[in-house]
Amino acid sequence: MKINRTLDQTVQLKLLLPVLIPVIILSVFPILRGIYLGFTDYRLGSEINFNFLDNYYYMLQDRYFWRSFLVGFIWTFSVTIGQIIFGLGLALLLNNKFRFNSLTRVLILIPWAMPPVIRGIMWRFIYDTDAGVINYFFINAGILDTPVNWLNSFTYTIPAIIVVGLWGEIPKAAIFLLAGLKTIPRDLYESAKLDGANFWQEFRQITIPMLKPILAAIVSLSFMWNFNTFGLVWVLTQGGPGGMTRLPMLAAYEEAFRYGNVGYAAAIGNIMIIAISIILYFYLKKQFKERTS
Repeated sequence: MKINRTLDQTVQLKLLLPVLIPVIILSVFPILRGIYLGFTDYRLGSEINFNFLDNYYYMLQDRYFWRSFLVGFIWTFSVTIGQIIFGLGLALLLNNKFRFNSLTRVLILIPWAMPPVIRGIMWRFIYDTDAGVINYFFINAGILDTPVNWLNSFTYTIPAIIVVGLWGEIPKAAIFLLAGLKTIPRDLYESAKLDGANFWQEFRQITIPMLKPILAAIVSLSFMWNFNTFGLVWVLTQGGPGGMTRLPMLAAYEEAFRYGNVGYAAAIGNIMIIAISIILYFYLKKQFKERTS
């Protein structure tokens, strides 16, 4: 039996090799390579020299790095919380029966289905100072007197990119939360109505507690995905104006490919991996605790 079990495991490993090899080459190796480069002074076109923690000591004093992290957290927190609030509202609306309900569910997925780069290009046209729909609408409505350069304004740039982020992420949250709403037994709501509960009491006492696992998953995973955003914001602003939208991924990209500091860029990536790993750890710990309690 022991020999057979060993043979079975060998066969299973051989069957998995065609999948494991691409994963190791395309995922594990680049990550390990990036971790290694984070402890070197490697610049494009130069030799790689190990410098231990010099990149991280410099990072502690680099105000541009800390500013990018601050901007990253503002962006991530705003988009993540916003998509939960608006996504839940949309899910509650779609959970009701109305005409063209099925078609509406399909149509709301379009923003999420679009690649981030395409979203960014489309919204650049929408925000365009001279021909953009936003300025045209606000000026004709009497809200603005002159066109606003939304993506190059120190006042409006961050809110503008947050709106774009929300536009793309709300459908994802809505669909996941709608699936969660469908699993809640209707008997709970019927019993609550018999007890005289209103909509808000049902929402607070039944809907939210039953959606907690899905909400926790969406918040944790969306926080990680949003914190790693690159393509969308790069297409919209390239980190401008004046670095106001320079998210951590944009900072790492600029250090590597604009300034040639590949080692320092890899160190920024390592810090991001640590930050995201901590979030993932607490999420998995919470999920395990809830399932075993």
